[in-house]
Amino acid sequence: MKLYDRVHRIHRELAAQGLSPDQPLKVSDLTPFDQFHYHGTKAVEEAIAALGLKPGMRVLDIGAGLGGPARYIAERTGAHVTALELQEDLSAIAEDLTRRCGLSALVDHRCGNVLDGVAGNFDAIVSMLCFLHIPDRVRLFAVCRSVLKKGGTIYIEDFGRNRDATPAETEALAIKVQCRHLPTPEEYGGDLASAGFAAVQLTDMTADWTAYTASRLASYRAARERNVTIHGADVVDGLDDFFATVAGLFASGLIAGVKITAS
Repeated sequence: MKLYDRVHRIHRELAAQGLSPDQPLKVSDLTPFDQFHYHGTKAVEEAIAALGLKPGMRVLDIGAGLGGPARYIAERTGAHVTALELQEDLSAIAEDLTRRCGLSALVDHRCGNVLDGVAGNFDAIVSMLCFLHIPDRVRLFAVCRSVLKKGGTIYIEDFGRNRDATPAETEALAIKVQCRHLPTPEEYGGDLASAGFAAVQLTDMTADWTAYTASRLASYRAARERNVTIHGADVVDGLDDFFATVAGLFASGLIAGVKITAS
């Protein structure tokens, strides 16, 4: 998936800002580049509020990417965050960026597959645009429930399905978005309830994310010359294709955006 390919490109972005390798960083230096979900730190603030995160709480971030949300949560709240990421290069870069931000005591980076289980006992789980890549929802939500303390809360931002996909859309989802299972919002809520979660609340983000993905594509294309100079045409073309695919799937009415909390 092009969004998670050649992830060392964040170092090129930092260099373009005049930040040299191994130079100490602030979280704010990274937030324009390390938030792969929608609406950046605004979305993380919403997660913080929904989960009631405070100093000393333990949070599991599933699909942590470059560690952007994990670092932001740790700095903003003082909570301890376990940042779980499947992709080795993402996890390694994330750990180094966290070290450069001076947050290694609060953010623990682990490279692994959530379906293999997670060691720990957490007050909260946060996951943003990750579960869409995991078809086995029974096993996924069983693991999530098993590592949450009694009364703990999970916060999810994810894709759902508004209608049946065409063969071409199914192929685009599977290959370009690495999404092979897309439940309806109702099915999503039912899967969580079946796993033993209660107080499941779903918020429809479809209109918002349809507009966001269209705007992201337009902004990326408007900055093409700048981006090609920094990253090269091959990287830029790959990301353009990914952004266009996602924007098109939202615009066609296939993808539903969902924000979910459950306890």
